[in-house]
Amino acid sequence: MCGINGILGLKDLKLAKEKVQAMNIKMKHRGPDDKGVFVNDDIVLGHRRLSIIDLSAAGHQPMSSYDGRYHIVYNGELYNFKELKFELTRVISGSNQQAYFFQTNTDTEVIIAAYARWGDECVNHFNGMFAFAIWDNLKKELFIARDRLGIKPLYYIYTNNTLAFSSEIRSLLASELIPRQLDENSLVDYLRYQTVHAPDTIVKGVKMLMPGHYLKSNNGKITIHCYWNLKKNINHASDGKSYSEVCEDVNTLLTKAVERRLIADVPFGAFLSGGIDSSAIVGLMSKVSTEKVKTFSVTFDESEFSESKYAQLIAKKFNTDHHEIKLNPSDFLKELPNALKAMDHPSGDGPNTYIVSKATKEAGITMALSGLGGDELFAGYDVFKRSLELNKKAWLNVVPKFMRGAGGNVLTKVKPGVAAEKISEFLKQDSINFESFYPLSRQVLMDKEIASILKKKELTANKVSAIIDDSLGINSQISQVSIAEISTYMQNVLLGDADQMSMAHALEVRVPFIDYTLVEYVLGVPDKYKSTKSPKKLLVDALGDLLPSEIVNRPKMGFTFPWKDWMQNEMKGFCEQKIISLSKRKLFNEKEVVELWNKFLKNDPKITWSRIWILVVLESWLIENQIID
Repeated sequence: MCGINGILGLKDLKLAKEKVQAMNIKMKHRGPDDKGVFVNDDIVLGHRRLSIIDLSAAGHQPMSSYDGRYHIVYNGELYNFKELKFELTRVISGSNQQAYFFQTNTDTEVIIAAYARWGDECVNHFNGMFAFAIWDNLKKELFIARDRLGIKPLYYIYTNNTLAFSSEIRSLLASELIPRQLDENSLVDYLRYQTVHAPDTIVKGVKMLMPGHYLKSNNGKITIHCYWNLKKNINHASDGKSYSEVCEDVNTLLTKAVERRLIADVPFGAFLSGGIDSSAIVGLMSKVSTEKVKTFSVTFDESEFSESKYAQLIAKKFNTDHHEIKLNPSDFLKELPNALKAMDHPSGDGPNTYIVSKATKEAGITMALSGLGGDELFAGYDVFKRSLELNKKAWLNVVPKFMRGAGGNVLTKVKPGVAAEKISEFLKQDSINFESFYPLSRQVLMDKEIASILKKKELTANKVSAIIDDSLGINSQISQVSIAEISTYMQNVLLGDADQMSMAHALEVRVPFIDYTLVEYVLGVPDKYKSTKSPKKLLVDALGDLLPSEIVNRPKMGFTFPWKDWMQNEMKGFCEQKIISLSKRKLFNEKEVVELWNKFLKNDPKITWSRIWILVVLESWLIENQIID
């Protein structure tokens, strides 16, 4: 796991090298083990290395092919690199494909060899998480690719015929190739969803390469191609199979996904909340690993938030080397500035991962597995149930829109709160269906609140509405929700947080649940096998007796902190300072922003902690990165 940088097209090569070196320095946290710069007549590549596979100097990057034609910078892990390496050392009879002469034991060189043989199609052979750039010195062409599910980030800018790319936005800003300016349209997206959906970012001019895409640059011309898509790559191998056969397939695929992710030359562990997903990963790790698994969980004095008893139950069952991270408000306040500073892109959900990553790294762990993705794939969220229940509410479409709206207004008066506000807004939509329901399900601040706190009154179109169009038109309603969740919340919030907060401590996080072979298969499983009546039934049944009933039947809590209590007490001064600072920015209405804060302090049921926290995070990030609004 590393950080990559590059600049192509800047005529002053000395200046380009200086800028890439500055970008490298900004990403030292991502790769403390090594650094490197490659300079060519056309391009400068930069790299920061966190050694996971082949810890020797042979893994130094930027790396060149044995013949000197290709040069690569790479961030990620290729889980099938050994199989590919064997294939790439063979001469294909009757073809002009030559065997590659490997100089190292790294997965980095396997990517070079794969590109040398298959060109753009190399990405279709990879199973892993990755973002890499390869410079072809013969064709004078740059190839940049990102993994299928978007686990590893890749940002880029193109200005004045110069292309710059990086693993982090902060690194691109350090190049000084673009101004530090807030994107107003992306600001609206952030206030709605506590993130900005790719390919846009919060910074004007900075784009993110979409998951499952690659970019090519040749003679100043940039083209972007999609090589993998959730909807188009659904695997229907489960068609005609019995439920027990499907369960067996899921067990096999998930076990293999875990096994692949234990390949490392460094100490490893796992995040353990005691929920179904993390417990499943720990159980399977214990099953396939020859080493005792180290596990890490966060505990609180506030018993309603602490999951310690469940984590301890799993740790005992699988005899793990368990570590509890006891967190109280004063400890968190000490770490909060560092957690916010670690954010490469503002997000409402990052400090959770920062805390557990810090403790995991301090325990001597360099790589950890996470249960991220289990909820999205196996219908673990309430949004799955509510989406299916829409079928029973289709009769509302015959009720005139104005009458539905009136009913919604009455609901907000009788039972004020966030849920009532969303139901009311839903009833005012033109149609009662998934397309109108889903964008509201994950929304944090409602549009009327956003219009109130911003001076800009005409809000941009809801990006989630456009994104979920790709989930429509498939037979499975549950898979439809899965695709929507993966494409929005998981890729743009959870994976972003996992990367930026773990890499702040030079910790690599691997996510078995979103192994693309497992994702493709589960998306093709019929709805009748993915019941939402009990917690993640398909996953639980596929695991057999691996998990105790106390874990399967426990109430779902999610990995969260006692935010409301802390923000109204120990963190009140910190939050208030950021709210007041944000309110004075030229894009915001000061009075309305402060009023939102005051309503939260008075326990207004319509103003939850998350609606305030995203404002605190935003202002912290804008100050830290000197962004102009």
